[in-house]
Amino acid sequence: MSAFEQFGKPQNLADDAKMECGVCWHVYDPAVGDPVWQIAPGTPFSALPEDWRCPNCDAVQERFLRLDKDA
Repeated sequence: MSAFEQFGKPQNLADDAKMECGVCWHVYDPAVGDPVWQIAPGTPFSALPEDWRCPNCDAVQERFLRLDKDA
């Protein structure tokens, strides 16, 4: 399965998982949070508000892919 076939709301996501936007490649890092949306550091991707979007390109959460730990 290619990365592009994995779009959709991620399931069983670790709290420290970094997520990458499939549109603009912005990385959401839970350790950093999101200062644009005033998301506190330590907030896992799964705990983001439903209306949260990519702060760079406005893509919806379903367009994000989980980054491998080795990446």
